[in-house]
Amino acid sequence: MTSPGFRPTHVVPQRGMPAWEEPDPARPTVPLDAFLPVQLVERRGDWGHVLCANGWSAWVDGRFLVAVPRDPPTADGGPVTRTADPRPLLTRVERVLADYRSVVEDLVSGGLDGESFRARTSGLRIGAVVDGESMWLYDAEEGRWEYVDGARLTTYATDDGPRAAADDPGHAPTRVVTPDGP
Repeated sequence: MTSPGFRPTHVVPQRGMPAWEEPDPARPTVPLDAFLPVQLVERRGDWGHVLCANGWSAWVDGRFLVAVPRDPPTADGGPVTRTADPRPLLTRVERVLADYRSVVEDLVSGGLDGESFRARTSGLRIGAVVDGESMWLYDAEEGRWEYVDGARLTTYATDDGPRAAADDPGHAPTRVVTPDGP
């Protein structure tokens, strides 16, 4: 039986995992089964508080939870539409990677010292994650991550988004929030 509004954010790793009543190793509880869908609702350091589909909750080592992939958000909440051709961004990523490779070759061959390496790589920025047919590319010129499904390019996140108050010692533990609430 699934609780209303339950949306898994993670699954338990294939070997299962131990669980605790509280974020305290002295308070173990029943281990979680392999591939059990869970919703991460809170983090305290490495500890993760998870909610299971049946409403049961436990604390686990959050580092080992496997994230459930989600479709990237769209601006209007509707279906993803073709927004841009991804090929120009792929070309820029390839160019920056080739430039970096060239500088690394010069460094390894002894043609550059550390200071020259730093100077020649200053300003080079790329990011790429390929997962099967899905890809995330960092567009350094625009300061944003783009999601590519092969034919479509959609903005996923920007550099000028909200900032976390990590330097504030009084901030509360991270609370994971979905569109349906915490």
